Amino acid sequence: MTTPPGQFDGKVALVTGGGSGLGRATAIAFAEGGAKVLVAEVDDRAGRETVDLLTGVGGDGLFVQTDVTNPEAVAAMVAASVAAFGALDFAVNNAGTTGKGGMTADYDIDDWHRTITLNLDSVFYCLRSEIPVMLSQGGGAIVNVASGAGLVGFAGLPAYVASKHGVVGLTRASALEYAALGIRINCVCPGSTRTPMLEGFMGGDEKIEKMMRNAVPMRRLGRPEEIAAAIVWLCSDAASFVVGHAMAVDGGSVIQ
Repeated sequence: MTTPPGQFDGKVALVTGGGSGLGRATAIAFAEGGAKVLVAEVDDRAGRETVDLLTGVGGDGLFVQTDVTNPEAVAAMVAASVAAFGALDFAVNNAGTTGKGGMTADYDIDDWHRTITLNLDSVFYCLRSEIPVMLSQGGGAIVNVASGAGLVGFAGLPAYVASKHGVVGLTRASALEYAALGIRINCVCPGSTRTPMLEGFMGGDEKIEKMMRNAVPMRRLGRPEEIAAAIVWLCSDAASFVVGHAMAVDGGSVIQ
C-alpha cells in the first residue's frame, strides 16, 4: 500500500508521534508521495529511525524532538517546519496514549490528567500553532487522530474515551471556523490496529488479542498502513470537499 509518486511533490507535512505505529506509517506514506516530512516525536531514537526510513524510500525528512504536552515546544516544532522547508501544507496530530484502565469512580486523578493532556490538550496546542501558518499561506489540511472510542463508549477506559470524544468535537468546531478560509480539518477514528501501543495494551495475551479480533466484523486487527492511507487521502485534493468529518477506519466496528 503506497502513495502515488509525485502526489505531494513540493508539499510539506508534519506528523506528531511519528516515531512508531500510525505516525511512522503516515510519515512514510507522505514521503512516498513526494512530501517533505517533519517527524515530531518525544523519543529521540524512534524519531530518527523514522527519518532513516523516509530516506530509504527517497524522501526528505527532519526529526524534531517534541513534547506535545508543552505548548511552547509545539510552537517551536511548527516553526522548525517553516524554517527548514518554508511551509506547512499538511499536519497530522497523532501523538497519544491509551492511558490506564479502570472504572470511573476509582480512576486515579493524575492518570486522568495525563491522558487528557496527551490525547486532547496536545491536539489543541497543535491546532493553535498550525492554523496561523496555514492561514498565512492561504490554506492547508489538518487531520487529527481520534479513535473509534471517540464515536462510541467503552467501559473501563473513561479518560481515553473522553479524550477521543474531545478530539472529535474539537475537530468539528475548528473545521467550521476555518473551512471558508482554506483550511480543511478532519479526523480519523481508527479501530484496533496492530501498533506498538496496542501490543503494549494486550501485553502478549493471546486471549485478549483474540477477543479484540472477534470484536471486529472483519475478524482481524487493522494495519498502520491502512490508517495512514485514510489520513493521506484526507489531506489530498481527492478530499477537497471533505471538512469536519470523523472517518471511522475500523473494519466495521462502530456500526455493529
